[in-house]
Amino acid sequence: MRVSVSDLMGILRRFGIATEENYNRQIDQIKKISPTEKSTLVSLRFNKTRFFILFDYDAEDDETYILEAIKKLAPNVTGELVRNPFSDIYTFALAHKGKEVYLFEADSQKTRLDVELSERYPETSRATWQKYIRNKFIKVNAQLVTKPSTEVSPNDDIAVLVPPGQDFSNEKLPIIYLDDNVIVINKPSGILTHSKGALNDEFTVASFFKRYTTFGIDTNRPGIVHRLDRDTSGVMIGARNPETAELLQKQFSARKTKKTYYAVAKGVPKNLRATIDLPIGRNPSKPGSFKVSAGGKSAQTSYEVVATNDKESLVRLEPKTGRTHQLRVHMSYIGAPIVGDRVYGHSADRLYLHAEKLEITIPVSDRRVFEAPLPSDFTDRFPDFILK
Repeated sequence: MRVSVSDLMGILRRFGIATEENYNRQIDQIKKISPTEKSTLVSLRFNKTRFFILFDYDAEDDETYILEAIKKLAPNVTGELVRNPFSDIYTFALAHKGKEVYLFEADSQKTRLDVELSERYPETSRATWQKYIRNKFIKVNAQLVTKPSTEVSPNDDIAVLVPPGQDFSNEKLPIIYLDDNVIVINKPSGILTHSKGALNDEFTVASFFKRYTTFGIDTNRPGIVHRLDRDTSGVMIGARNPETAELLQKQFSARKTKKTYYAVAKGVPKNLRATIDLPIGRNPSKPGSFKVSAGGKSAQTSYEVVATNDKESLVRLEPKTGRTHQLRVHMSYIGAPIVGDRVYGHSADRLYLHAEKLEITIPVSDRRVFEAPLPSDFTDRFPDFILK
C-alpha cells in the first residue's frame, strides 16, 4: 500500500503526538516493509523519536503480534504502544482513512554505532560499517565519530558520508566470450564477485560487468547471475540484459548447467574416483563457514584424481548441486583439503581451485561450453599431466 508523509503526519496528529503546528519535513528516516501480505509497517523518526506505524486488520490489539511485526524492521527495539485517545475502552487500534493503524513509540535505548547502522541499513554488513566509521565517514548529530563502539540511540541523527566512488575504468578482466546477451570471463583468484554492501572500495567482477550490462545496474551486482568465491579462479558468465539474466538464473537454480572444476588437494583421496553425497549446513561454531551436517542441504560432488606427485593430487570435480563452499567442504571431509583453503584446513599462496569449464544455454537456444585453461601454477606441480 502507498503511504505518504502527509498520511504519517495525519496519524501522528490523530494519536496526539503531533499538532497542527508541526510540518511534514519534521518526519525523516522513513522505511517501509510488508510483514504479511495484508499488512504494512512504516518506521519513521519524528522530533528525534523513533515511531513505528502498523497498518494491519488482523492484529486485533494483540501486543505480541504487533511487536513481532515491528521486530522484522528493528530486532532489538523496545518501547510501548500508544493508546487510541478517542476510545472509551482500552485499545490501541485507531481508524484512519478506512484503515486500522497502530502506533509504537520506541525507547531511546543506547546501542553501539556499528550495530545501529547495520540495523538501519541491513544490506551493508556490520564489518563494513566498522571500516567506514574508522575511516571517518560517519557523523552522529553532526559530530564526526571514529569508534564503532560509540553509544547511540535510535533517535540520534546519523549521517553517512559516502566516500567518492572508486574509479575502476582502467581495470580489466580477461574476456573469453562476448555477444549482445552475455559476457564470459576468466576470473583471477583474489577478485571478489561483488561487494557485500552498497559501499565498495575494491574492484570486483560486478565493477567490470557494469560496463557491459543493463541488468542490475542500480545494485551492487550488475550483470551477476552466479558467483565464485574470492579466491577461486575460472569461468564466470554475466548477463547483459534482464531477459538473459532470467534465462541464465533459471538454469543455475534448476541445475541445468554443467560445471567442471580442478583443484590441487593435499595428499591422495582413498578412492581415486567417487561421488560424495553428503548434506552441507552452516557451522555454528565457526561463523562464515560450513560443514557436513545431517541437518544441512543435499549436496553431491563427483570427483576423479587425474594426477599425483609425492604430496598432492590434481582432482577434477563436478558439482551436481551448488551449495556455498561445497567443493571445499567435501574435499576437506574426505581428508584431502584443497591446497590454500585457510578455512577448511590448508594454507598456501592461493586457493588452488579453478572453474575450468561451464556448459550452459545462451540466447537464442544455443548450448555452449566455455573454458578457462588451468593456470600454470596448477600444471607446474604435475609436469607429467596433460589435460585431455
